[in-house]
Amino acid sequence: MKIAIGNDHAAYEMKLAVKEKLINDGYEVIDCGCDSTDSVDYPKYGHAVGRAVANGDADLGIAICSSGIGISMAANKVPGVRAGLVHSVHTAHMTKQHNNANVLCFGANIVDKDLAFAMVDEWLKTEFEGGRHERRVAEIEDLDF
Repeated sequence: MKIAIGNDHAAYEMKLAVKEKLINDGYEVIDCGCDSTDSVDYPKYGHAVGRAVANGDADLGIAICSSGIGISMAANKVPGVRAGLVHSVHTAHMTKQHNNANVLCFGANIVDKDLAFAMVDEWLKTEFEGGRHERRVAEIEDLDF
């Protein structure tokens, strides 16, 4: 499985840790940047992760900024992306089980490395439940309401 990962400067160290974990766990990782702690604008990297997932270069994506909020907004601008902002193992589980999120977002200044690893693991192992949630996920994509 290929996972695209992107970050802003505030999440550079967290991205490196998550990327190393993913590689050690046997995932192929596409690094969408950024590549240092020098100040950058998060939308570029949220868009890059979203595009990698939407165009099929990656199966899933992970986007990290200081709070997770801005980069999740940026990723969600890419058609076909369902980026879920999480802050706990439970929210990571639910964003996949009920919302079939294909991009996981979180804040490097909100969660520590151990919690980030636990959220990523939970999200990756959780299956989309389908059923009544299938209709709701389809409604997310449907702007004719």
